[in-house]
Amino acid sequence: MMNELEIYRQKIDEIDRSLVKLFLQRMEITGAVGEYKQRSGIPVLDARREKAVIAGKTALTEDPVRRAEIAALYETIMGISRRQQRRLVRESGGEPGYAACRTAMERARMPLDHPRVIYQGEPGCYSEEAVEGLFGEGADSRGLPWFEDVFLALKEGQADYAVLPVENSSTGSIRQVYDLLAQYEYYMVGEWQVKVEHCLTALSGVGLEDIRTVYSHEQGLMQCEKFLDGHRNWTRTPTLDTAGSARQVARTGDRTAAAICSRRAARRYGLEILAEGINYNSANHTRFVAVSPVMELREGRDKIGACFRLPHQSGSLHEILTVFSVQGLNLVKLESRPIPGRGWEYLFFVEFTGDLTAPDMDGVLRELSQLSSEFRILGNFKGFAG
Repeated sequence: MMNELEIYRQKIDEIDRSLVKLFLQRMEITGAVGEYKQRSGIPVLDARREKAVIAGKTALTEDPVRRAEIAALYETIMGISRRQQRRLVRESGGEPGYAACRTAMERARMPLDHPRVIYQGEPGCYSEEAVEGLFGEGADSRGLPWFEDVFLALKEGQADYAVLPVENSSTGSIRQVYDLLAQYEYYMVGEWQVKVEHCLTALSGVGLEDIRTVYSHEQGLMQCEKFLDGHRNWTRTPTLDTAGSARQVARTGDRTAAAICSRRAARRYGLEILAEGINYNSANHTRFVAVSPVMELREGRDKIGACFRLPHQSGSLHEILTVFSVQGLNLVKLESRPIPGRGWEYLFFVEFTGDLTAPDMDGVLRELSQLSSEFRILGNFKGFAG
């Protein structure tokens, strides 16, 4: 004899059989719609029609909770229908973002041997360590003072690649780099992670009681806040990078100054380590990307970067995120940055799993481009797995 739970489950199974039957019937009809669109040259996506359909379905109930759930259900169903129709419909590809991506893929180059690499910072910085991880020890590399200097050097042909930090596991994204990625039409072609272990360093013979000023990059100061809070009489002064702060202390000979930097930088500039591992997060890592002026499609690529601007209307972000869910793509990063000169409008940066050359990816790119006011692919690269 069935218990109460088994009875409920049996009823659900009966309903599900009906739902599956109706879903398959719906897919047959949407397939016929796709064939009609192919014959008539009509785009797959009709955003206005889909909004009207969802509004009609949610109006069938007065329960606000169920309305939201019905909307989510039909967004998924229609996303599946669009994917089916894209297998039938060969669209013109007139969307600028999609067309630019296809052109970049056609012009993609092979990775360069013995490249010239630039980074932001002084020798001994974490960025230099990332260069070695991406391009090997002894890579032909040099540092520049500012992030924009690095992008300009690429633009002027002074280097083949740049290596730039994009986020830290403790303090989040490096906003200046994201803004520059939006400004310059370059491509991410690889990534690397560096374990960050900050040290408090000073001239030989200096003690903690002698220190009055601590220099480091703003991220280094933020990541060591808990340690620094124990020394309220120290003045915290931001510099362009951690290794640069070590170089400054070494060159000035200031015995009241200390620098927060890596062991590597301390060795390079002859400083003594007064305290190790002073960043509050012991699992502190910074993620770096290799940036190229030309797209590359390297072996093992499994992550795609993109940025887009959305129409300033309700539900636009949810609508575009549905694409990733329906297509089974893992969205691994979502970052927003305000657009200068446009009040309360944002540029979104995303990273998701995938290969630009995969058979189903063409439809994904087209749909993302159609749903966005602006859309650009930032690269396809192998995610760091070390």
